[in-house]
Amino acid sequence: MKVSVLASSLIGSEIIKIGNEVNEMKRKGASIANLTIGDFDANIYPIPTELKAGIVEAYNANQTNYPPADGVLPLRETVSELLKDRFGLEYNTNSILVSGGSRPLIYATYLALIDPGDTVVFPAPSWNNNHYSHLTSAKTIAVETDAEHNFMPTAAQLKPHLKGATLLALCSPLNPTGTMFDAESLAEICDAVLEENASRGADEKPLYLMYDQIYSLLTFGKEHVNPVSLRPGMRPFTVFVDGSSKCLAATGVRVGWGFGPEDIINRMKALVGHMGAWAPKAEQVAMSNYFNDKAQVDAFLISFKGQIQDSLNALYNGFNELKNEGFNVDAVEPMGAIYLTIKIDYIGKTTEDGQVLKDSADVNFYLIKEAGAALVPFSAFGNEDSMPWFRASVGACTLQDIKDMLPRIKTALSKLK
Repeated sequence: MKVSVLASSLIGSEIIKIGNEVNEMKRKGASIANLTIGDFDANIYPIPTELKAGIVEAYNANQTNYPPADGVLPLRETVSELLKDRFGLEYNTNSILVSGGSRPLIYATYLALIDPGDTVVFPAPSWNNNHYSHLTSAKTIAVETDAEHNFMPTAAQLKPHLKGATLLALCSPLNPTGTMFDAESLAEICDAVLEENASRGADEKPLYLMYDQIYSLLTFGKEHVNPVSLRPGMRPFTVFVDGSSKCLAATGVRVGWGFGPEDIINRMKALVGHMGAWAPKAEQVAMSNYFNDKAQVDAFLISFKGQIQDSLNALYNGFNELKNEGFNVDAVEPMGAIYLTIKIDYIGKTTEDGQVLKDSADVNFYLIKEAGAALVPFSAFGNEDSMPWFRASVGACTLQDIKDMLPRIKTALSKLK
């Protein structure tokens, strides 16, 4: 059957593919610690009790009709206050757009800024920029990052690729690495963007920055930084993506918000409206009420972040112990989000039954079968499959699951020759 060129050329999510295979094995009785999907098991990490009650209350109050295209005003007012209080950012309600999670905002940013053939620059590893570029017929430049800089891109790495580009897509804390920009590194990137824009004529499209900070309230002892606070001159060129999905374990509640230059946000509003990608009205009303109580939010975040950090630290310390015992593994200290970056350098090794592990996918599926441990190789985020680095997401595992898994990984790696 004939379909569009776009539909026929779409590439499925490698993460979902791995997750589906893991779920099928679990259905057949296998015991697997699933560290693949960037989501939460709601039985381990439920949304705040007050938020849940507020959603039910809003439905009981019949808040069930279409919301305004840019989001209900009380929520946009709440977001405006939140941005000022948490990040020192001044954005009025006309510069804020609410949608059904952050994905429609990312897609709308691409649609609003990118023409077919325009160039998008993003780091590798990073989440889904290759897919959004494909959906908008953009050219892509995936800039390889390195462990030395915690897999965060540097100005020196990005600058050679900015000439003539339309969009630079960045994220901090970064999915998949759980690492973050510091102020100096991000300021240097902003300076490179400003320098590039200063070189362009008045009739040329500028270089825009999409800054995804969906994990900005999930940081561990490190300060989240943003482009506009560091370099106010970035304000006309920066579109932020943010929301409640990750900081409240509320991925299924589907309330995200973006903010930026009012003219761009207005165009994004029209795009989101045509997609019908609004957040449900009752959830918007409840989210506004919930975030209005700062003490309530802080109390939840302290408990929630502590639980996430305990799991990340257990995984990080476990891999460091393996490294100290001589195993060819490593890990990057967790800084934010729900992810740990892990190195398992066993490509080329041979299993007990004589199978050679040819790439990172082979290593991953070996660990799934032999250790009951499912990770996501960085090849799913734009890197080569010869790269021995992996993402571990702790949102769907208990601390005990992780502690139980580590000896199994040790045993499985010990069997390789």
